[in-house]
Amino acid sequence: MELTKKEIISHLKAPTKELFELADIIRKQYVKDEVHLRGLIEISNICKNNCLYCGIRAQNSSCKRYRLEKEEIITTAQKAKSLGLQTVVLQGGENDLFDIDSMVYVISQIKKLDMAITLSLGEKTKDEYEAYKKAGADRYLLRIETTNKALYEKMHPNMDFGNRLKCIETIKSLGYELGTGCLIGLPSQSIESLAEDILFFKEIDADMIGVGPFIASSDTPLKTSPNGSFQLALAVMALSRILLKNINIPATTAMETLHKEGHIIALQSGANVIMPNLTPIEHKKDYSIYPNKSGIKESDERILDDIKNKITSIGRIISSHKGFRAY
Repeated sequence: MELTKKEIISHLKAPTKELFELADIIRKQYVKDEVHLRGLIEISNICKNNCLYCGIRAQNSSCKRYRLEKEEIITTAQKAKSLGLQTVVLQGGENDLFDIDSMVYVISQIKKLDMAITLSLGEKTKDEYEAYKKAGADRYLLRIETTNKALYEKMHPNMDFGNRLKCIETIKSLGYELGTGCLIGLPSQSIESLAEDILFFKEIDADMIGVGPFIASSDTPLKTSPNGSFQLALAVMALSRILLKNINIPATTAMETLHKEGHIIALQSGANVIMPNLTPIEHKKDYSIYPNKSGIKESDERILDDIKNKITSIGRIISSHKGFRAY
């Protein structure tokens, strides 16, 4: 199904029950009823950037910083495997704490567990992306956050919009499954801009799309800004499913944070992935990109049990596969 920019804007302005039902129908047609669980490991909250909306921005002096050691990351991945997960997602603030050799070692050791590996480590050089791919990384998530250049540069001081685009292009060219996405509800963000984001996802043929509502953090310059709309974030997600059909779309933690049934509603509106947070429990609260993040106090086992109960309660199946994009 193809939609014009005008039609996308119309759906975003007034999302309907029928829109979400259509997204769910297309999800079922193209990726079936399996829900893929991907274990999230937040390897460091040390970041060199100062994104206006992010609680782990470099200038936030109240953030308790940490970095997992290489063996700690590998051990956490081993636990994910023992819990039945087939994919891990290594996510961290943008920094140079892990050199190429360190990350290659970590990736290659996790690969020996017969797991798919997603990286979400920000902007890197082509040599770094290439080394990670050769070591066994399968997917790379680099959210564009917004395709509006002026808004991007306002929200990301001293970052280069052109370089962001170049990194996304490089990741795709190296054979990764490419993940990207946007933040919904940034101050001065327009509906038209969100429509352009969705069309951008289609244009680059992204393999994964992660969208979430903006949630204001008291430790950022946007602390007094209103939170993004759960319903609007859901609509962007649903439209991404309708346009790209067979991609993987997570029901994000931010949705669950804003709405207690966020995961279930997202799964019924086009999503087919959940990423349980398996970061060592003593560090979960410190990866505070936004406040009141769900699941930071529970054990891995309890988190997984809760997610599995939600999945089965709506008649969906927990996948036993690695969840590559279905063609």
